[in-house]
Amino acid sequence: MNPIPKKLLDRVHDTIHLEKYSNKTEGAYLNWIIQYILFHDKKHPQCMSASEVVAFLTYLAVEWEVAASTQNQAFSALLFLYREVLQYVKTSFQFVGANRSKRVPVVLTKTGAQQIFVCLSGNIKLIYQLHYGSGLRVNEAVRLREKDVDLEQHEIIVRDGKGAQDRVSILSESILEQLKSHLVNVEDICQQDFRNGNGRMYLPYALARNYPNAEREWIWQYVFPAKILSRSKADGIICRHHISPATVQKAVRCQ
Repeated sequence: MNPIPKKLLDRVHDTIHLEKYSNKTEGAYLNWIIQYILFHDKKHPQCMSASEVVAFLTYLAVEWEVAASTQNQAFSALLFLYREVLQYVKTSFQFVGANRSKRVPVVLTKTGAQQIFVCLSGNIKLIYQLHYGSGLRVNEAVRLREKDVDLEQHEIIVRDGKGAQDRVSILSESILEQLKSHLVNVEDICQQDFRNGNGRMYLPYALARNYPNAEREWIWQYVFPAKILSRSKADGIICRHHISPATVQKAVRCQ
């Protein structure tokens, strides 16, 4: 008996995970693919070609007046759909590009950073100190695990950063003691979770299967855990995920 073919979006989901793209990229790609299908009255992408892709991307630039970066993201999503999922390797596109803005970048001064830090406290302040002092993106800071922080060498290892690259960053001495104290508090939270029968940690790339006990080891715990327990979307276990990047960004916008 032949297996039932998977739906298109399920195939996109599987391919994204196979290529080890981030959850954020997955959400963006799925959104643009759905928008593309709806734009063409729910026609299946397999029944469309480059002309429909060009029409959609041109519409984004001309009618929606989206930024060039937004159009490029939509283009990347559709390119991924056709080349990686549908295997249309030779597909090429020519479309009207959105206008690229030419703006002078806004650089936060040392004084400006200090003024922000004064208004922040707790985990949010520590995350932005890492953001400013160690050059970590907010997404990278919230995903740090205990094993990624080397207090002796004053280093932070960023795992699977932009472009799926790892890198080493300097840990500023000015926050070293604060970070040590923070980790002691986090370990107390983890131990309490363990005593309550929770505390299992989501592990990437099937590590939980290869190392059954690793999900309860301290080194895999998040440096900036969420305040409440939640159910993992990956396997349904009750765990303490990391703090949401949106929560961190909102706290700064409110200052």
